[in-house]
Amino acid sequence: MLETTLTEQQLIARFVDALRELPEVEADLDHWESVGKHDDSGYDAQVDLHVAGKSFILLLEVKKTVFPRDVRQVIWQLRAASHVKPAGQEKEPLSLLVAESISPGAKELLRSERVGYYDSGGSLYLPAPGAYLYIDKPPPKALTKSVRTLFTGRRAQVLHALLAQYQNWFGVTELAQQAMVSPATASQVLTELERFDWLEARGQGPSKERHLREPTALLDAWTKQLAATRPQTLRRYYVPGTKADSLAARIGQVFDQHDVEYAVSHEAAAQRYAPFLSNVSQVRVRVLIGANADAAIGDVDARVVNEGANLGVIEAKSPGELLFRERVDNLWLASPIQIYLDLLRGEGRSKEMAEHFRKERIGF
Repeated sequence: MLETTLTEQQLIARFVDALRELPEVEADLDHWESVGKHDDSGYDAQVDLHVAGKSFILLLEVKKTVFPRDVRQVIWQLRAASHVKPAGQEKEPLSLLVAESISPGAKELLRSERVGYYDSGGSLYLPAPGAYLYIDKPPPKALTKSVRTLFTGRRAQVLHALLAQYQNWFGVTELAQQAMVSPATASQVLTELERFDWLEARGQGPSKERHLREPTALLDAWTKQLAATRPQTLRRYYVPGTKADSLAARIGQVFDQHDVEYAVSHEAAAQRYAPFLSNVSQVRVRVLIGANADAAIGDVDARVVNEGANLGVIEAKSPGELLFRERVDNLWLASPIQIYLDLLRGEGRSKEMAEHFRKERIGF
């Protein structure tokens, strides 16, 4: 249930207004009060609906937010309500979910079960005998914002840890250590992911562990959020007389000498894991910026440029942005997950390379 009756009323009113805006549709709110509280019929409002000459009774169940994890319970409630005919009615009623926000995954599950829904973003799905209504609109801003924050900052480090070791089981404390975050942050992220039904759990209490059951779904969701995240801070340099392969080796040698924490990413790293391009013209490297890094860049003889760069330095603010880097041929490479996400933000054939890399190196 929503926290206040006023919010329920607003949602019901929006839903009825949305129906009335459709051609050849009439909708009347027959009952508003939460009938289930009085006679245990289990629905929150009743709407008389007329579509192109056909008449239906809609029994509405009102929720705040609905995620995939909630769908089974919602469907059970709706179907239980639909078995109870309102007094004086002969027609079989149709049950429909009205919510402030319904996640895309939850909508897909509801459609697969032919269960109708409406959310405050304006999405509507109503499969009725002889009538079919379907309007698909972007999720409400509140849901979009909450999902977006899951893929940024320290929360993203928890996702990175789960994807990089998706076959492992984690307790909260262990996961927090792996992701370089507080146990509170790790716990919050796990709770959010459980709502999407992407995790599997075992044990209880302090010994409870989770396992990422749906790595593909999580990585797909992350790729969709990239367009909404801030662009990477990139320093562009030109190092004269050096090709990309030898430049990467030179960077590794000089950065190691200066104790600089770094990880080569983008095409130069992907090429070493899963060759795809005939040649790579630029090396992009994630670097923990500081005095040592500035000195190392100077020793490489890198010159700041606006065009024609063959070295791009992505500023990392904390070691957590270099999670799961791997040592390959005396060179630190970013984790495959990070390389894939970076490629998706690149130019030219980088997105094409990203798909090849995901298939060949990540595998899900």
